[in-house]
Amino acid sequence: MPPSSDKRAAEMAHPDTRFALPWLRVEAFAVLALTIVLYGRAGAGWGLFAGLWLLPDLGMLGYLAGPKWGARSYNAVHTYLAPAVLALAGLLLQRAAPLGIALIWFNHIAFDRVLGYGLKSTRGFGETHLKRLGKRPTGPA
Repeated sequence: MPPSSDKRAAEMAHPDTRFALPWLRVEAFAVLALTIVLYGRAGAGWGLFAGLWLLPDLGMLGYLAGPKWGARSYNAVHTYLAPAVLALAGLLLQRAAPLGIALIWFNHIAFDRVLGYGLKSTRGFGETHLKRLGKRPTGPA
């Protein structure tokens, strides 16, 4: 059975995601599981985990200034670089709080990646480095 026109359009827009997306989701699931285990072993409270888990999504507020600023602010808090620096600082300074916050942050990003949400393009919120989100345009190809 030939792929649907929606699927073909998605593959043309992101030809490598057909191969890479399942692997990136498995990788993200590994980060998700690892951060939960490490957070539990760190002895930090699960109330803090729940309270801070959605904090990175405040990066979406940049979209109030338009897609360019929205993508920049969202992407700034949805890459592993900042939580990695925070975790490293927590480890080097032997402080539990920065490490716990970094693990929550890593977990949030990994969860987004498991669902297929990626870094945003300046073309719009639905255009990510992993795939196009939402409904595909219909009509002649």
